[in-house]
Amino acid sequence: MVNLSKYSFGATAAIATSLAIIAGLDAFSNAKIGMIGALLVIGLADNISDSLGIHIYQESTCTTPKSNSAAHTVSNFLTRLMLTLVFIGIVYFVPIAYAAIVAAIFGLGILSVMSYFIALNQRVNPYKAILQHVGITVIVLLVSHFIGIFIKALFPG
Repeated sequence: MVNLSKYSFGATAAIATSLAIIAGLDAFSNAKIGMIGALLVIGLADNISDSLGIHIYQESTCTTPKSNSAAHTVSNFLTRLMLTLVFIGIVYFVPIAYAAIVAAIFGLGILSVMSYFIALNQRVNPYKAILQHVGITVIVLLVSHFIGIFIKALFPG
């Protein structure tokens, strides 16, 4: 079985953050350009800072050998970057009216599969884990969407 600990943080961060950006910026008139720009910034700058944070945290706890710490840092960065690029592809190639729906189905599907295998590995109810993880992500999406609507109403035109 694949060791999901190398990929789970990066994948979860990429999915939740990318979907939040898409849901939040969907309310704006030229949303496609804004979404792609925001996804690129998050996919690179925020990704590097998160990867560095994970790396420094693992070094500071002294519970992970240096070689594993570096491997986790690189796998986190690459996982998050690859998923963010997929979301950019969805926004770029799918008509904007459907991009948020396609991205949500893709992201929540990946999150569900990942949650299922993690739950099996931990010997807990996989459906409860899926419901919990997807539920929290949906709350993030809804909050982001309403923030986008609020900002658009605050700054019309």
